[in-house]
Amino acid sequence: MSTDKITIHVSLKASLRKAWDYYTLPEHITQWNFAHPSWCCPTASNDLRVGGKYMARMEAKDGSAGFTLEGIYREVEEPMKLGYEFAGRSVLVTFDEMNDQTAVTITFDPETENPIDMQRQGLQAILDNYKSYTESH
Repeated sequence: MSTDKITIHVSLKASLRKAWDYYTLPEHITQWNFAHPSWCCPTASNDLRVGGKYMARMEAKDGSAGFTLEGIYREVEEPMKLGYEFAGRSVLVTFDEMNDQTAVTITFDPETENPIDMQRQGLQAILDNYKSYTESH
């Protein structure tokens, strides 16, 4: 399996500040952080500082599956950039404001258990949920 990084992207109609807040505040994370409507994110916490911990619990609504994603921040440049590590993998999230839109780009190391396309599609679905939620509130 390839070890190349995966990059996903979305542009949303929101200010840089709103895009950042809706991406980083736990009360918003729990509203969009899942890839399919049959899943949910019942809890999240976010200590947004270098060395701080990010945690999000994702579960199937029927209780059949679930997992907790935890990471440690290595870089925080509010409201432009986040870098963190989880399970030996790195993630970089950037926010770029252009006119009345903000582009959010996520580059991450893939894991080795699932196909690259499945990982890309799953994370893109989550990012699309983030866009829809942010633009509708």
